[in-house]
Amino acid sequence: MRVPVVRHSTLRRRALRRRVLWTGGELLVTVGVVLLLLVVHQLWWTNRQAQHHADREVRALEREWGAPGTPVPAGPGEGAEGAGAAETETGGGDGSAGAPERERRAGSAGTSAAAPRWSQAYAVLTVPRLGLRVPVAEGVSKRDVLNKGYVGHYRGSQQPGQAGNFALAGHRNTHGEPFRYINRLRPGDTVRVETAAAVFTYVVDRTLPRTSASDGGVIDPVPRSGVRPSYGYSEPGYYLTLTTCTPEYTSTYRLVVWGKLRSMKPR
Repeated sequence: MRVPVVRHSTLRRRALRRRVLWTGGELLVTVGVVLLLLVVHQLWWTNRQAQHHADREVRALEREWGAPGTPVPAGPGEGAEGAGAAETETGGGDGSAGAPERERRAGSAGTSAAAPRWSQAYAVLTVPRLGLRVPVAEGVSKRDVLNKGYVGHYRGSQQPGQAGNFALAGHRNTHGEPFRYINRLRPGDTVRVETAAAVFTYVVDRTLPRTSASDGGVIDPVPRSGVRPSYGYSEPGYYLTLTTCTPEYTSTYRLVVWGKLRSMKPR
């Protein structure tokens, strides 16, 4: 009977294959765990951190102004009617009527003050339909503004209550995602902007579901899409623009919501 002989070289090759397979398996498991942790960090931890930071900044602004902010009520359209005798109606359905009187009142409310410092939080945006209350900071830097969970004000666009376009940007996903659900806003919904000087109430008017990321016309003083010209306005007015990325979890296009100034209430 012949006894099979196993060469040492064969044993070494088998051992090497086992080590390669084992090491490859360990690497795949490690990579999977790292990727999972990155997803958790990006989708959960950044939101938690940014929302906490944003809430803290809102409270700080309220303390600075000397009075707590108005609680966010449930339901759409809150604040559009019955704003109170002290609230100044702006008039003009297209945002153009009564402009001289509005400019005088806006100046008295402090909207003509010097522009805030870069990345400074100076206002609070409240959207009752979405249960959203978030700080507004100057500029749209990711690191210094948007990734903190703030909404950013496009430099060069107007300030709250001023004639022209008060244009804002916010993340739709991760880092607090304040604008995740602005696609749910409907005409007639209210958006409030509080500053140290006044509370401005805008009313949602139109939505541009998708446009190019480079469509700068949507934040012009008279906002109109340069990509889809049927969306936008043709007359000067007092506008609010909210912009964010779309579809969700991408930055390919932009979603735009426009509103018009309805009223202003000095503090």
